[in-house]
Amino acid sequence: MTDFKGVHYPKSVILYAVFFYLRYAVSYRDLEEIMAERGVRVDMPR
Repeated sequence: MTDFKGVHYPKSVILYAVFFYLRYAVSYRDLEEIMAERGVRVDMPR
């Protein structure tokens, strides 16, 4: 299993974002909007 030590977000948030990114092939901007709708503020690289 992946080690999540030292990350800025809870493991569940990271896995949720990765799921959306891989499953629906969304852009980073779309992923940022999806997470914002769920109350998670993230700053993705642009």
